[in-house]
Amino acid sequence: MIQPLRSKRLQKVNPQGTDTEMIDLLQRETFGYFLKEVNGNTALIADKSQPGSPSSIAAVGMGLSCYVVGIERGYISRDEAIRRTLTVLKFFHTSNQCTAVEATGYKGFYYHFLDMQTGKRALKSELSTIDTAILLAGALTARNYFSGENKSETEIRTIADELYARVDWQWALNGRDSVAHGWKPESGFLRFRWDKKYSEAHIMYIMALGSPTFPINPAIYKKWIATFEFKKLYEIEYLYAGPLFIHQMSHIWLDFKGISDELNKKIGVDYFENSRRATLVQQQYAIENPLGFAHYCENCWGFTASDGPGPSKRIINGISRKFFDYKARGIPFGPDDGTISPWAVAASLPFAPKLVLSTIRHAIERHDFEKHGEYGFDASFNPTFPVKGTHPTVWFSPWKFGLNQGPVILMIENYKSGLIWNQMKKSPPIIKGLRLAGFTGGWLA
Repeated sequence: MIQPLRSKRLQKVNPQGTDTEMIDLLQRETFGYFLKEVNGNTALIADKSQPGSPSSIAAVGMGLSCYVVGIERGYISRDEAIRRTLTVLKFFHTSNQCTAVEATGYKGFYYHFLDMQTGKRALKSELSTIDTAILLAGALTARNYFSGENKSETEIRTIADELYARVDWQWALNGRDSVAHGWKPESGFLRFRWDKKYSEAHIMYIMALGSPTFPINPAIYKKWIATFEFKKLYEIEYLYAGPLFIHQMSHIWLDFKGISDELNKKIGVDYFENSRRATLVQQQYAIENPLGFAHYCENCWGFTASDGPGPSKRIINGISRKFFDYKARGIPFGPDDGTISPWAVAASLPFAPKLVLSTIRHAIERHDFEKHGEYGFDASFNPTFPVKGTHPTVWFSPWKFGLNQGPVILMIENYKSGLIWNQMKKSPPIIKGLRLAGFTGGWLA
C-alpha cells in the first residue's frame, strides 16, 4: 500500500513553486485519509480521524470516487483499489436491510453513520436520503470506471447497479411531492424535506428521476427549483445559499457547465456559473468583513459546514462573541463565528481557478504550516478564538473529516482532467435523470 506523505512536506517542497506542483502535492497528501481511515474487513471509511469515529456513508461515497483518482495519479494500485471497492460494495449489498434499529439500512437507503466494525447503525442516526445519494454517486463512479471484463470489475458493475436499483425513492416521498431528509425506525419520517431553497440535493434528485425501478415524477424536481432565490450581493447576482458546500457538492459528480434546466434558462445562469459567482461572493464578504473577525481578507475565506471551537461565548477585544462547534456556516447572513475552512476553497477550484489558487497558496504559506498533521489541510481554524499556552495561539480543528477530504481530491481532479465528471457522463441513469429534469444543451446535446 502506498503510504501518504506527511503534510510537513508542503513546507519542504518550495511553496513558491508552480500552481500545478502545489495542488498536485495537496491532492496526494489529502488522499492519505482514504488509505488509512478505513476498516480492513468492511472497507468502511471513517467519518473523521478521531479515534472511535463511526463510518459515514457519504465518506464511503467520496472514497469510492477518490480511489478512481488514486489509480490515475499513482497513489494506489488498481488491484488494491478494486479490492477496497469490491469489499465495501459487497458489504452494503449483503448488509441487513430491515426496520430493526440496528440494521444497516432499509428500502435501499442506508443510515448516515455506521459502526466501523460491524456496519450496524450508529449514533441513533437517520436513514439518510442525501447521504445515500452521495454513497451511490461513488458507486456509480466506480461502476463506470471499472470497465474490464475480469471477474472483479464485472462484479463491481453488477453490485453497483443492484444497489442503485433497490433504492425506493417513491417510498422516500412519503406520499408528498418532495423527498424527506430521512427516516428513523423509532419515529418514522423526519419532518424536514428537500422542498425549499437551493441546496446540495441536485445529485439526489437527478438519481431519483433516473431510477430504473422507483423513479419520481419530474414535476417534483420542477416544483423544488421554483423555490430557489436569485439574490444580488456585492453587485453579484446568483442563486443564493450561504454555506459554500451547497454550491459544490453535486458538482463533484455532475458537470453543469453549459447545460440548463428551466430555471437556468429563465435567469440566464447555469449552475456552474452560479457556483463561480458564489465563490466570488465568499471572497467579497471576507474583504468587507462586517463582523470584524481576525485574518479575513481577499486570500483568507472559506465559509461552509465545518468543525468549530465552540459551543462557547467569550469577550474578545471588548466584543461579545459566540462560537459554534460543527455547524453549517454561511455568508453574508450567518452564522459566522470567525471559522475558516481552507478545504472548502480548494473544492471551488474548477469554478474560479485564479482566485482559488492564490487563496490555497496563502493558506499554505501563512497559516497551514504552523499546525499541520497528515492528510493535507486542517478541517478548519479560527484566528479570532484564542488558545492560551499553545503555538499557534489560535484554534485549529483537531480532526480531519472524510466529507472535507473527498471534495479536495475530486475537485482538484475535475479541474485538471474532468475525470469524475467524465465517469458520470457515461451513466445512462444520470443522463436520463438530467433530461427528465429538463436539462438541455452543452455536453448533453
